[in-house]
Amino acid sequence: MRLLIVALLAAITFSAAAQQGTETVRALTVTVGANHAPPYRIIQGGEPSGLYVEIFKEITARLGWKTHYREVPFRRVLNLLQKGEVDVMLGARETPEREAYMTFVVPAFPADRRLFLYFDDANRIERYSDLYGKTIGVLEGSTYFRKFDNDGQLRKEPAPRYENLMLMMEKGRVDVVVVPELIGIYTLRELGMPVKISPFFVPGERSWIAVAKASPVLEYEDDIRAAFKLIEAEGIYEDLVLKYLDQYAQ
Repeated sequence: MRLLIVALLAAITFSAAAQQGTETVRALTVTVGANHAPPYRIIQGGEPSGLYVEIFKEITARLGWKTHYREVPFRRVLNLLQKGEVDVMLGARETPEREAYMTFVVPAFPADRRLFLYFDDANRIERYSDLYGKTIGVLEGSTYFRKFDNDGQLRKEPAPRYENLMLMMEKGRVDVVVVPELIGIYTLRELGMPVKISPFFVPGERSWIAVAKASPVLEYEDDIRAAFKLIEAEGIYEDLVLKYLDQYAQ
């Protein structure tokens, strides 16, 4: 009998720990604003998937939330967050401008290098200074790293999708495209282009689950953090990251 009591107490303790920070969360339907950016966010062609989506799915499962994905271009996601028309953005980089209308709740997504892609060898980037004089394709509304984002001497050409930027580079409208590593590798495989990767790259930084300051979801930011810690402790986070790195990383 004593052993049975000990076992029951252990089970109760484990259950309480597993639900810590989530037991008082009311059921919500969370609207996520997301651009189609495989393999992070695969929004088109069926049930949403991708690394960021799968991580967030594990978090919301522990909170008892449902999710609805609204697919729009990247810049439009930011506009919808400002207006409070979507609740959450997956993979936002923290900037002072964005802090005015979104709260960066947890850095849930792994760092990803910024690569510089090119066709013509004359556009190979070996150091940062090689970017001057080049026309650089960038995702509209996106940020990459502080020096690059704030460098007014660089000539940048925006487009709503990375596929558009690759096609622009193929046609000679841009010389170089800067892209997060896994998105770049995925896009090149899909398009089958003989694009080259410059030796120069910039280390990435972890990106965030961000919640609109106008959203009722913000009330549960501590619960989102607690649920994220649970999936880290359970090894689920590491398994998901390794799954996508094995599939797409060089």
